[in-house]
Amino acid sequence: MKKTEICFIICSNNVDLCKKAQGYIRKLIIPEGFNITCVVVNNANSITSAYNDAMNSSEAKFKVYLHQDTFIINVNFINDIIAVFNKYPQIGMIGLAGAKKIASNGVWWKSVQKYGKVLESSVTGRIELLSFDEVYNDFENVEAIDGFIMITQYDVRWREELFNGWHFYDISQSIEFLRAGYEVCIPRQNSPWCIHACGAVNLEKSYEKYRNIFLKEYMLNGVVYKDM
Repeated sequence: MKKTEICFIICSNNVDLCKKAQGYIRKLIIPEGFNITCVVVNNANSITSAYNDAMNSSEAKFKVYLHQDTFIINVNFINDIIAVFNKYPQIGMIGLAGAKKIASNGVWWKSVQKYGKVLESSVTGRIELLSFDEVYNDFENVEAIDGFIMITQYDVRWREELFNGWHFYDISQSIEFLRAGYEVCIPRQNSPWCIHACGAVNLEKSYEKYRNIFLKEYMLNGVVYKDM
């Protein structure tokens, strides 16, 4: 494990978007003594299998899993995440938007209490602020983070045998980190660290399939079941 290496991992099916995301990565300030690498997995069968393959191929301690349409605009991003991880070794994974407690239906954004912020592109293409409760301390512990960006300092296997598509990989991985004994958190952002150029989100039919798999595997009487 290389403690001074950060690997950015992108699952891609769009060359132009992926190149744009990599362009933002190249603008980031790199801490002295650190190296960055980038692994792109093209046209994968599932996001979990792509992330497992990339995770296993990299020796970097710090890994940043991001969508091809996620653009990191905080040039101090690397310094900021490393500062959180170094100060709080119990934190296994960082996200930039998520739920304090997952709603009983398994949909994180239906949670009563959500934290974080991100700039999102709307249907019209305009960039608009999506902001939840403010984080006033260094971080806020959560049960689930959104998958547009997921940052880790420990490796935990993605459940590709259950989530072999494109939904619920993020909140299932959040629970896997909790089950492994780590904390999952949203850090304080004075201004949004990322743009998520997702446009209109249309949930395909398989969303319900994976939601039910998530409920069966991780929820008990409407509450997240964190024990193995």
